Amino acid sequence: MSPAGTARAAGDAADGVVVLGGGAAGLCLAHRLTEGPALPTTVTVVEAPDGPLRPSERTWCYWEAGTGDFEDAVTASWTRLRVRGADGTTVESDPAPLRYRMIRSARFEQLVHARLAARPGARLVRATAHEVREAPYGAEVRCTTGDGKPLTLCGRHVFDSRPVRTVPAHRTLLLQHFRGWFVRTAAPRFDPGVADLMDFRVPQPRHGLAFGYVLPLAPDRALVEYTEFSRAPLTTPAYERALRHYTAEVLRLGPLTVDSAEQGVIPMTDARFPRRTGPAVFRIGAAGGATRPATGYTFAAVQRQSRAVAAALRHGRPDVPPPHGRRQLAMDAVLLRALDTGRVDGPRFFTDLFRRVPMERLLRFLDGGSTPWEDFGIGLRTPVGPMLRTAAELPFLARRDTGRSEESPR
Repeated sequence: MSPAGTARAAGDAADGVVVLGGGAAGLCLAHRLTEGPALPTTVTVVEAPDGPLRPSERTWCYWEAGTGDFEDAVTASWTRLRVRGADGTTVESDPAPLRYRMIRSARFEQLVHARLAARPGARLVRATAHEVREAPYGAEVRCTTGDGKPLTLCGRHVFDSRPVRTVPAHRTLLLQHFRGWFVRTAAPRFDPGVADLMDFRVPQPRHGLAFGYVLPLAPDRALVEYTEFSRAPLTTPAYERALRHYTAEVLRLGPLTVDSAEQGVIPMTDARFPRRTGPAVFRIGAAGGATRPATGYTFAAVQRQSRAVAAALRHGRPDVPPPHGRRQLAMDAVLLRALDTGRVDGPRFFTDLFRRVPMERLLRFLDGGSTPWEDFGIGLRTPVGPMLRTAAELPFLARRDTGRSEESPR
C-alpha cells in the first residue's frame, strides 16, 4: 500500500476507485474490492491525517454466526445476552449460533491496513478531502495533505463514507446518544460470559428512554455505557453524573478506576439517505443509510453493503444497493414514531419483546434476516393498538428538514 506521495494527481490516468474515509465503511469496502479475486483496478483510500479531523477510537458491536472476516480484530465476544427491565426483571438467553462481538476501531484499522499493504492495487492517502467534482472520466477529489499541500485524486468511481452534515427530510428523528467508561474494579464484579444489551434500571428521561449497557472484558474490567434515545444529547457532565449513579447505585461496583471514555451520537430516523450523489459518486456506510433506524447498529450492515458494492463493480454495474429492506425500514419507521410520540413505553416495549421472542430470532430480525412470517409474529408481540395507530398516521405526515420530528398528538 503506497503512501500519499505516489497517488495520481489530476491529469494522470484515473484511479479505478477512490474511497473517502478510513472508518468501518471505507476500510470494509477497500478490503472487499481488493480481496481475491481483486478488481483489475486500483483502489485509493483517503484517510484524514492525524489531528482534530481524525476521529478518536470507537467501539463497534455486532452479532454474527461462525468466524467472520474480521475475527482477528475482535476484542471480546459473548455467547449469552441479557436485558433487564425497569423493575429488575431479567431476560437472559444464548442466541446460538449467533455470538455478540466487540471491535475497537484502532485494532480494526491495523488489521485492514496490513491486508491492504499486501495488495499491490491498494493505496492509502493521508489527506483531508474538501470537494468532489464530476469529471469526464468519472470524478475528481480535491484534498489537502497533512503538510498543507493540495492534492487532486482522479477516479472512475468515488465512494464517500464521510458523515453527512444534515439529516435528510424525515418524519421522525431521535438521537441515540451515549457516554461509556472502560472501568477497572477493585474486586471481580462482572461475568465475562454475559453482556447486558439493555438495563432499564436507570432514571428515565421525560421524553424518550434510557438504559445501561455493560460489556464485560474480564471479571474486573468492562465497558459500561449510559445511553438515551431522545431528541437532544446531554452535556458531558450530565453523562458523567448518570454513569456515576449507574455504576455506584445500580450495578454497585464499589471502588473503580476509569481507564478511558468514549462518547457519541447516532441519528435514528426514517429519513431517506441518497446513495448516489452524481454519475460516478456514491455514499456508503452511515452516510448511505447503513445505520439501522430502530437500533443504531451499523457495522453488520456496512459489511453487507461492502459485499454488494464489490459484487456490482465486478459485474460492471457500479451501484450501492440499499443496506436494509423496505419491509424492515417500514417497521422501524413505525417503532420510531411510536417511541417519539410516547404511545409506547420504551423500557417495557423492549423488555417484553426480548421476553416474548426467542433472542436468536429477534437478532436476525434486527439484522434484516427474518422471514415475512417471522416479522408478522414479532409484530403481534408488540402493543398492537398503538403500533397500528402509528402506522395509519405515518403516510399523512410530511417529511421535514427541521432537525426534529414532525409533531403529532399522542
